Amino acid sequence: MKITRRNFIRSSGIVSLGFLGLARFNDGFASPEEHADGKYGPLLPDPEKIINLPKGFRYKIISERGKAMSDGLRVPGLADGMAAFEGKGSRTIIVRNHEVNINDVANGPFGKNNELLGRIDRRNLYDFGKGKSPCLGGTTTVVYDHGSGQVEKEFLSLAGTVRNCAGGPTPWGSWLTCEETTVKADDVLEKDHGYVFEVPAGEATGLANPVPLKSMGRFNHEAVAIEPQTGIVYLTEDDDEGLVYRFIPRSPGKLSQGGRLQALCLMDKISADTSNRDEVLMISGRPQPVRWIDLKEIDAPDGDLHLRGYHDGAARFARGEGMWYGNGRIYFACTSGGRNKKGQIFRYRPGAHEGTLREKESPGQLELFVEPNDTDLFKSCDNLTVAPWGDVVLCEDDSHSFIVGVTPKGDYYRLAENVGFKSEFAGGVFSPNGQTFFVNIQGPGLTLAIEGPWR
Repeated sequence: MKITRRNFIRSSGIVSLGFLGLARFNDGFASPEEHADGKYGPLLPDPEKIINLPKGFRYKIISERGKAMSDGLRVPGLADGMAAFEGKGSRTIIVRNHEVNINDVANGPFGKNNELLGRIDRRNLYDFGKGKSPCLGGTTTVVYDHGSGQVEKEFLSLAGTVRNCAGGPTPWGSWLTCEETTVKADDVLEKDHGYVFEVPAGEATGLANPVPLKSMGRFNHEAVAIEPQTGIVYLTEDDDEGLVYRFIPRSPGKLSQGGRLQALCLMDKISADTSNRDEVLMISGRPQPVRWIDLKEIDAPDGDLHLRGYHDGAARFARGEGMWYGNGRIYFACTSGGRNKKGQIFRYRPGAHEGTLREKESPGQLELFVEPNDTDLFKSCDNLTVAPWGDVVLCEDDSHSFIVGVTPKGDYYRLAENVGFKSEFAGGVFSPNGQTFFVNIQGPGLTLAIEGPWR
């Protein structure tokens, strides 16, 4: 498929993270006045005491940790990043991460004692843990029918990885899932971890071939976003001294064929710290030109890729997390950035000759989009997506979490409040038709479908 913005939006839809939920319906719809400046009005108390939503919005729990799936396995816990793709008829295909660590059997897909492990072919499990401690992270796929409002199918789609946190959709209809770890093979593990894996977004039950995309480096991967015109992949790193990376594939759309991994540098400052904690370097509304440097020894056996990149001039970012392509930009969140360490959102505009020998003629521009330093606006921003109408919608990683929208002008509004659990929202994303927002509540292992008068 030719990589174009139109094909990208059509094939990948709008990604979201989800939580299981109970049905709740409010009478009526928000008035036009309540939509002023992109706001939907106050959040109303939920009779079920799960999440508070604006007037006219409703939610349903569509998946829950521990329940039986179509393949006979159990819904894993710790749901995190997700993407939503167009399925047949009125269906949406959701590919969902599970941030399950080694030996966390309670949140794994194989039962309380891994008694269901024999249901899958060992060759389809990336790290079998020498038969004693199989790695329990990975992804599940959910086929949701908007017509019936029901999940038609749910199954394990990647197995044997560790701490699958976030990721991103591809223009060709797959999900890139990222391991947020750098654990190495030892007396328990068979293989090194800290890689990106590709998972097809399809309705047929089965496991993806677990092939690590090692050319994208080995580090604490968080999220990815792909610019559809070039096929260049951008990546965040969940580390307080992390970098922002760029992967230029040899052949766009065929990531397993390798490519170049680079790190972002500010054009005018070597080894910059973008957190604004000690020095206010990034100012909203003032884009700064960037350059990119090639990285060496990207498999990083010592887990020091970010340290070596910074030493060579790359800019540091305070816990890069959610990342999304929209509005012709790459948006990404830094969870502990800002003067008060409550979060920043950046946006990167690729240059006209991005990734080519002519790049210096029109370098990419990095801009601080928002940094409120005010917890009443947002705090600990994590996963984010771009709504069909252009707003950035983010999930807070906090014990009292909200889903927050930010308009292109930088105005804030709240879409949902978690009142049922002391847990983060994770991976919110819209369905391809823009009518349903899927999101996870990570602690209890719920995925929710939220509907309402979005426009």
